Amino acid sequence: MGLRYIRPMRRLTDKEPPRFDMLYRTNALRKMSAEGVDVLVIGGGITGAGIALDAASRGLKVGLLEKNDFASGTSSRSTKLIHGGLRYLKNGEIGLVREVGKERQIVFSNAPHLVKPMPILLPLRASGSLKPFMTSVALWMYDRLANVQKSERRRMLSAHAVSQQEPCIKVDDLLGGGLYVEYRTDDARLTLEIIKTANAFGAHSVNYAGVKGFLYGANHLGDNQVTGVRLFDHIHQQEIAIQAGVVVNACGPWVDSVRKGAEAITGKKLVLTKGVHIVVPQSRLPVQQILYFDVPDGRMVFAIPRGTMTYVGTTDTVHDQLVDDPVATQEDIDYLLKAANAMFPDAGLSAADVQTTWAGLRPPIFEPGKGPSELSRRDELFVSSNGLVSIAGGKLTGYRKMAERVMDVVMPRLSKDTQKKSSFQCVTENIALGSQPFARASQVEQLIAELDEHIDHDHGPVGLAEEWVRRYGAEARSVFQEARKQYGDSFDGDAGLRAELRHALSHEMVIRPTDFWVRRTGMLYFNPGAITPDRIDWVVEEMKASLGEGLLDWEKEKQEVHDLLESHWAKTPS
Repeated sequence: MGLRYIRPMRRLTDKEPPRFDMLYRTNALRKMSAEGVDVLVIGGGITGAGIALDAASRGLKVGLLEKNDFASGTSSRSTKLIHGGLRYLKNGEIGLVREVGKERQIVFSNAPHLVKPMPILLPLRASGSLKPFMTSVALWMYDRLANVQKSERRRMLSAHAVSQQEPCIKVDDLLGGGLYVEYRTDDARLTLEIIKTANAFGAHSVNYAGVKGFLYGANHLGDNQVTGVRLFDHIHQQEIAIQAGVVVNACGPWVDSVRKGAEAITGKKLVLTKGVHIVVPQSRLPVQQILYFDVPDGRMVFAIPRGTMTYVGTTDTVHDQLVDDPVATQEDIDYLLKAANAMFPDAGLSAADVQTTWAGLRPPIFEPGKGPSELSRRDELFVSSNGLVSIAGGKLTGYRKMAERVMDVVMPRLSKDTQKKSSFQCVTENIALGSQPFARASQVEQLIAELDEHIDHDHGPVGLAEEWVRRYGAEARSVFQEARKQYGDSFDGDAGLRAELRHALSHEMVIRPTDFWVRRTGMLYFNPGAITPDRIDWVVEEMKASLGEGLLDWEKEKQEVHDLLESHWAKTPS
């Protein structure tokens, strides 16, 4: 893959990671307002983050604005897999399979702490739509198209072998199965890591800054061109103008609404589809690896183990309401419970087993006559006559190539002087993510073992080292050091959480309590029992002390955490 931007691994005693906090935010807004930027990206999801990194690494002055928290839209509500998309092969999208197959390996190489290889079992049943021979051929093609390394290529299993691997699976009409490898990730953490890496290349990334309108003027491309934006800083309640050479609209499901703010939309439009996941205790659905199985209506559903939980999803239904926080309906939950119970009848899952849920909106391009699951996940670029560049569609795994395509359109639209000081070449394939990136996956395991030894010595929780390294990468050392300052010689459970919060406030631009519980730690989804009333209280008190009593209505923020738990059905695991 060529040279990569790798810095040496640091020891426990080294200095803390770069600051990414309220002071950074204030300075970033001030600098962008005073100096302008070459490229301004609207949207702080995975696509916008990727564009910011691509642009900054080409030597451009870059700004990124997100109206809510980073990754608060679709990019924290996916199935949390970096995968080639086997079903796209079924739809005949050979090129898409080839591209994202290559991209998943690049993402793994550049962020091995966030992207974990995991086996996927594809059960084959006599009553199902997947047949052994055709599945074997499809998986063989998938391996070749995605350039899968030999050790991870598919193996076809007998019915007995499948039932041995997954004892809770239905065996009545089981014919066998296919076993292959994909990659599980944390989508919100991946998005944040890309943003922080973009910042290291000089980008300015700001959350809770919504674009309220565009600035127009004449430039080298003509008259009445988009030359910047008017944003509203939701934290300090002020409007700010930022000039930009090119403005990129990477707002996912909100792409069309932003396009409408610039000019009337003609031609292709988005159609929103909703995907829902439910989370149950692993003890109630004890799958040993990822299961990918078909359901009676012909769709495919995942069951994915993660820590003490297993999550099941996803649905795929047309959604005609654009909202910031879509939720799972009872109908959505019943659909997934029925799908899981059909494959795992002994589990006997019911609504009482559902600990929490999440729902996200996808932004595929409308295609006449096609249902939600048939729509292509290819990305598409739109360049308005006034110069606004928009990107829609796409999927998590393909974020880097999407960003490259956007920048290949943006670069010729920049002024000649700007072009001279930057590069037309995309280099993100070779940029390792993080302030202290890993050169190889084995270093992740080494750091887990290193921290595990320290935590075990201090009588800390089993498995915490892996959890922190998978979440924070090499910055887990700093989190541990902060925890150790608080608890002394014997590990205190709350000290670890306090250390995570302080790290998030200093280095991860946490502004609201929901940022911390949902997107920085993922606890809402995978450890809702940890979000106790007393912890909600002291997290708010810690944030108030750090950020200032007058910054937000802290009682309202506290209530929003309680409301979020209720709306997502989050409860203590049984």
